[in-house]
Parts: sequence; C-alpha cells; structure tokens
Amino acid sequence: MTPGKSGDPSGTRPIACSVTVRDLAPPSAVNAGLLAVLIGFTSSAAIVFSAGRAAGADEAEVASWILALCLGMGVTSIGLSLRYRAPIVTAWSTPGAALLVTGLPGFTLREAIGAFLVSAALITLTGITGWFGRIMDRVPVELASALLAGVLIQFGIGLFAAVNEDPLLVLTMFATYLLFRKILSRYAVLTALLAGVTVAALSGTFRPGLVQWSWAAPVFTVPSFSWQAIISVALPLFVVTMASQNLPGVAVLRNDGYQVPVSPLITWTGAANLLLAPFGAFGLNLAAITAAICTGPQAHPDTKRRYLAAVWAGVFYLVVAVLGATITSLLSALPVVLVLGIAGIGLLGTIGSSLTAGLRSDRWREAAVVTLLATASGVQLLGVGSAFWGLIAGLLTAAVTGAFRPPATARP
Repeated sequence: MTPGKSGDPSGTRPIACSVTVRDLAPPSAVNAGLLAVLIGFTSSAAIVFSAGRAAGADEAEVASWILALCLGMGVTSIGLSLRYRAPIVTAWSTPGAALLVTGLPGFTLREAIGAFLVSAALITLTGITGWFGRIMDRVPVELASALLAGVLIQFGIGLFAAVNEDPLLVLTMFATYLLFRKILSRYAVLTALLAGVTVAALSGTFRPGLVQWSWAAPVFTVPSFSWQAIISVALPLFVVTMASQNLPGVAVLRNDGYQVPVSPLITWTGAANLLLAPFGAFGLNLAAITAAICTGPQAHPDTKRRYLAAVWAGVFYLVVAVLGATITSLLSALPVVLVLGIAGIGLLGTIGSSLTAGLRSDRWREAAVVTLLATASGVQLLGVGSAFWGLIAGLLTAAVTGAFRPPATARP
C-alpha cells in the first residue's frame, strides 16, 4: 500500500484539520458576545464615571478604572468559560457603582482603592470557604428563576416604555426583530440593532462627531485603609455585589441548565478584583443581564457550544480595555433609547423561559410570584438591592405556605 492512501496501517495518511473559523466564531455566538458587551457597557458606564469622579479621580484615572474593569471581565470571561465549557460572563457591579456614587464623597481616592481591596478580599474568602455555593445549592429552582425574571423584566418593560421617547426608532427595531424572528431567527437581534443604528443615524440622534480617538493607560494608586471607609464603602460594596450581582448571576446559569461549581467562580472573580483594584477595579462579579444573552438559544442552538458566546464577550471586553476612552465616546454617541430597546429585545426569550420555570409548580407558585414582584420592585433596604430582598421574601413565603414540605403521598 502507498502511504497516505485509505486503509494504510502505518498511519501516515495526513489528517485534515476539522476546526474551521465558523467552529470557533459562529456568527450567532459572536453576535451574542458583542451584544452583551454593548448592553453591559453602555447601560452603566456613566455610573462608573460618576463613581470615579465621586472618589476624586481625574480623567486619566477614570479611564484606568474602565481599563482595569474591562481587562478583568475579559480575562475571567474567557478563562472561566473555557475551563468549565459554560457561558460564564463576568461584569462590574452596577449596583456597587451606584453605591459608590453616594458613598465615596468625603473619602480620598487612596481610601477608595483601599476599600476596593477589602471588598475583593472578602469576596475571594467567600469563594474559598464555599459557603455561598452551599447556599445556592439549597435555593429552589423555581425561586431562582423567578428572581432572574424579576431582574430582567425591567428591561422588557423598558423596551416598550422607550416608545414614548422615540417611537420611530423603537418600533422599527421591534418590527425588524419580529420579521427576522420569523424568517431568520438567529440574526433577529442583530438586524434589530442594525435597524436601530440606521434610524438613529438618519434622524441625527447618533452623533459620530462625539467620537474621539484616545487610549487608556493603567494608573496605579497606592491604597490607604481607614475603618471609616471599610465600614461605609467596603462592607456595603461586598454585600451589594454578592446579593445583587452574584446571586442572580448564578441563577442565570442554572436556569439554562449549567450546573457549574459556584465557589471557584466567586474565588476567581474575587482574586482578579484583588489584583486589579489598585488600578480602579471595584467590583468584578458574575453577570446576570448580559450573561442571559449568552446562555440563551440566541447565542447558539447547541447548549454545549454557547460558551463561545461568553468567550467572544471576553474578547470584546479586552478590545474595550485597549481602546479605552475611544470606545467610551463611541458608545456614548448612541442614543440611550436604542440601548434600552435592544436590551429588551435581546432578553425577551430569557424572560419567557424564566417565567415558565418559576411558575410551573403549584407548590412553589405563590412564593415565586412574591420573589418576582419583590425583585422587580427595585426596593433598596440597608444598601442592599432588590434581588436579595426578593429572594428573602420568597423564602419566607415558601416557609409560611409549606412549600418546603414534600407533597403528601396519596394512600393506595
């Protein structure tokens, strides 16, 4: 036999590489990753800027905050997704940033960085000890799904509420989504986004003249520790990040069937935060809203391939980190209504599946409804967000209504 022919026992026949660009970058996964970054960045970047200014940071230092946060999100999203073959997206803590806006005035930038380090250390310790994972293992799926629906439903409402501000833009996006949902569902969200950008450009609400080309550079700040900053900033930031971000972040993964170990995820996000805190990273955590874009069927029809969407989200976050202020100015040139609209459209499927999972059981339904309503209310108590209080309200309701007791077995 001639080497290289079929049936050659010597095994010298060349083996063609079966991995293609489409395998590594399926269009739906790339689109989902890009959409996750677009929504995540544009919906809360202004809050991060306000937090930086509240700490007394100048423009270069605020740009360093964005660089550090996006670098941390990019590396952890790529690394954790590849490690566990699950769509694990990380994010900055938006409620944490809002807390910093009101909590940092009166403290120096060095004290703020010290508080970031303490919060990150607590998150890392939480992951190492594993207690957060053990708590999540005991949370009923119905309540976790209702919690997620409560977090996401504001974006669904925001889609239609935005019609009041710019009906042409929002209705064009929604009509485009419905059209392509019927004929080419995988690209329905992307085409809706392109339609929105087109309308914004024609109407003049997209202002490309605001885009300025510049690069971000890391700025190291020597931390300073004070008990006042630890109590007023670090501890609330830790609680808000765990309760309002990591909790629904785990719910997103489990709602779509990804049973990844929780403790290592918390540990690695905390460790990355520790490393990057001196450069301005204040709260790295598991994403919820942007993660839902990468865990749903719009990311990839095969659940085992959806991790690629999170990997691409990480790649795009690294691009944002490198481009820094340029990307910031580009995204700020887009109208807010467009961002709200595409966020609502992109999460329609996930909201529906969460509601189905949360309300499917008669035994847990009342507790799930309470969880949903309390979470969607946006209630803030003791500096802790509604996701935590929604879960507490649901668990109390379940305890009172007897949902924790197994149903009685019918006698023969």
